[in-house]
Amino acid sequence: MERSTKQRAAIESALKKLARPLLPQELLAEAHKSVPNLSLATIYRNIKGLIADGVVDVVCLPGETDRYEIHRHHHHHFHCSSCEQVTDIDACPGDLSKLMPKGYLLEDHEITLYGKCPACAVRA
Repeated sequence: MERSTKQRAAIESALKKLARPLLPQELLAEAHKSVPNLSLATIYRNIKGLIADGVVDVVCLPGETDRYEIHRHHHHHFHCSSCEQVTDIDACPGDLSKLMPKGYLLEDHEITLYGKCPACAVRA
């Protein structure tokens, strides 16, 4: 368990405030508002501890830099193909085992939907 610091508190606060998966640079920009001397190295160091403590989850999208979000219930993501923002989807289609080939055992799944967020859809 990592010790509580103002840097760690600023990072957790940024993740909770923006409430979506954040790139390290997005996390730095938001946490910088309360801890101006924060560095990207400090972000990564603290994220590593928050992940180890089960406070933060990694959101991995193919071909993208990992994003980070506060740990919560099982959910999926939407990735805007224009602005690259990733948003949580608080839904799941449920049991996907019926899609599995015969004899295969489904252990987990991740679903990412792609398209345009409302702001980008208006500009399209």
